[in-house]
Amino acid sequence: MRRFDMTPLYRATVGFDQIADLMDRALASDVGQNSYPPYNIEKTEEDGWMISIAVAGFSDTDLAIEVKERSLVITGRKADEGKDRKYLHRGIATRAFERRFHLADHVKVTGASHVDGMLNIDLLREVPEALKPRQIEISKAPSSDANVIDAEKVN
Repeated sequence: MRRFDMTPLYRATVGFDQIADLMDRALASDVGQNSYPPYNIEKTEEDGWMISIAVAGFSDTDLAIEVKERSLVITGRKADEGKDRKYLHRGIATRAFERRFHLADHVKVTGASHVDGMLNIDLLREVPEALKPRQIEISKAPSSDANVIDAEKVN
């Protein structure tokens, strides 16, 4: 596996540390990363998304959603129920999991629902008014005639 040193990037930029951190995270993640549970990310509107995670066999009490330091962390811990059960075939995985998503600036979790074995998490980007683009009006320059002194009046 290749390793890249991001140190030159850190010292050559000021205020762009999050870009270097993002590249570090992307390069450090294992290719064989666990794919359980499967999920979809869907764009629902201009500044809105929905993450859908397949959590068959988990109840609302087995799932936890937490936002900390611009990361969305979803965990699932199935309570041990009936170890005396004997399965002929067990195809529904209910093993513990933790799924992390890095959130961009100003992205907020607006809600979550658990319906038909799918955990749906709604996200919305709310950019503050101060950061939104705005038009600057261009004023006209004062007329040059107003600043000219009549030569006859001076002499």
